[in-house]
Amino acid sequence: MEESLTIEEQGQAGKEFVTGLIREFGFEADVQFRELDEETVEITAAGDDLGLLVGPRGATLSAVQDLTRTFVQRQSENRTDRILVDVGGYREKRTAALRRFTEGIVAEVKESGTERALEPMTAADRKVVHDAVNEQDGVQTRSEGEDSSRYIVIEPVD
Repeated sequence: MEESLTIEEQGQAGKEFVTGLIREFGFEADVQFRELDEETVEITAAGDDLGLLVGPRGATLSAVQDLTRTFVQRQSENRTDRILVDVGGYREKRTAALRRFTEGIVAEVKESGTERALEPMTAADRKVVHDAVNEQDGVQTRSEGEDSSRYIVIEPVD
């Protein structure tokens, strides 16, 4: 076991894992990785009919990401960096859809002057919503709830 993997080695290990997983499902995909910054690597898979690997609301994709991270972590004694996995551009599409949804809710909150609680969502989705709201004047967010029941409240500010 190696002491510590470089970010490039983590990306390569993650790519090999995702490639093998996709092959075991009987699919074909082009799997690539890129360093997003000094601590984050993104592994992407592009191909036809990969929806099964995304699952409802990205639940299966989240599990694939967790498995990939665990696989890479087992190859290194030290903590690994952040590993993201995307299949078929799902994360980008999900981010765009969440931003559009958030803009609509922000407009409602500003017009009504009443706060609005959103449904529970993943940490990644909550971050997108927080970031989108932070770009707007007159509203702010707070998170409430625990674990899988954690949700965002968008509220007006003076």
